[in-house]
Amino acid sequence: MLAALRLIHPAPAAAVVALSAALGAILATQAGMPIDERWAFTVLAVAGSQVFTGATNDIADRSRDEAARPEKPIPSGELSLNAATWIASIGLAVQLAASWQVGGLALALGVVASGSALAYNLFLSRTPFSPLPYLVSFGLLPAWIAAGLGIPLERILPAIPLVAPFAVAAHLANTVRDFEADAEGGSRSLAQLLGRQASRWIAAGLALAVGLGVGGALLISGRTTPASAGLGLIGLLAVAQGAPNERRLWYGILVAAVCWTAAWALSTA
Repeated sequence: MLAALRLIHPAPAAAVVALSAALGAILATQAGMPIDERWAFTVLAVAGSQVFTGATNDIADRSRDEAARPEKPIPSGELSLNAATWIASIGLAVQLAASWQVGGLALALGVVASGSALAYNLFLSRTPFSPLPYLVSFGLLPAWIAAGLGIPLERILPAIPLVAPFAVAAHLANTVRDFEADAEGGSRSLAQLLGRQASRWIAAGLALAVGLGVGGALLISGRTTPASAGLGLIGLLAVAQGAPNERRLWYGILVAAVCWTAAWALSTA
């Protein structure tokens, strides 16, 4: 069970699910809707997509991991390729079945988001175009949640352009943690082209710019609430404390993603 949990990359998976649950709950409450089975099915669909994404990532990287990351579940022998494939398949099945319960638009958006993640795992992660799947998948996430809840997409559209720089920051922070292993495996991702230190500082700078920019815009417009201001500050501190350290930066960006999503939703009722 522990190997299966490691296979799905639990930290980012939990962050994305928590982000989705928080955003969905806030959007539903603002729309005067109950937090009911539509919310539950939507969050379950996102959780299934995260299982599928994490498992297929380790499946696709198993050959390189044998040399660079032998402690990971598949190369270490803790999980067989067959078991990992079953876990990925179950995650995808959960995503599709849960999405089917909340409508065709949510189903389609989820399929595109997971398809983008799969393209990253299979080949784009090792090319200069490595940020593109992050832009697509994270950009679609707010719309996917809104569609699952039955909330008009125009309610969430202003948030989507803000995802772009943050998605690039998340991608760089994630890939720079495995910089040496990726280099040994012949990766030519954007982080490899930029360099280790440059990637880390660009990731931190982009993330902080998003937080400060959105926070400043909400403050000027008079939409900031004490709760959203507090969440925004927590996100900024989480990113700032991680800037000098690759691993801390990655987890700081995960914390900021959850905090800033909730802050934005609370301030734009």
